[in-house]
Amino acid sequence: MNPPVGAYVVDARAERLGIVMGHEGPYVQLRPYGGGREWDADPRAVRQATAEERLGAATAYADARSRGEVP
Repeated sequence: MNPPVGAYVVDARAERLGIVMGHEGPYVQLRPYGGGREWDADPRAVRQATAEERLGAATAYADARSRGEVP
């Protein structure tokens, strides 16, 4: 899968949801929901995130933000 920049995807190998920030060489560059350090993912291990996964990531970020754990 070669997802477009801005797409919400799941990296099956890292078991993480991320937002596509770009493509570098053979990799897809992902950033966690809410920001953070990017990581490279194998495009063969990436799939589109479901609505439930996106909502779960947004809820987890909002909860962490309310506790002051993230800006």
